[in-house]
Amino acid sequence: MKNSEIKEMSTSDLVERLDAEVVSYDQMILNHLISPLDNPAQIKFLRRTIARMKSELRLRELINK
Repeated sequence: MKNSEIKEMSTSDLVERLDAEVVSYDQMILNHLISPLDNPAQIKFLRRTIARMKSELRLRELINK
């Protein structure tokens, strides 16, 4: 997910999507521990997407104070 897409989302949508991505990330890690993924770079991509979402939420929190 690109930064521009994240910035366009509403805060409530962003929180819901973040929760879904974290669950997906945890599941992907567990699956990778059991049997290797076809593309382990997906883990890095998902981790960075989660970080982008958290950064945007924090930015919005600081702006609204």
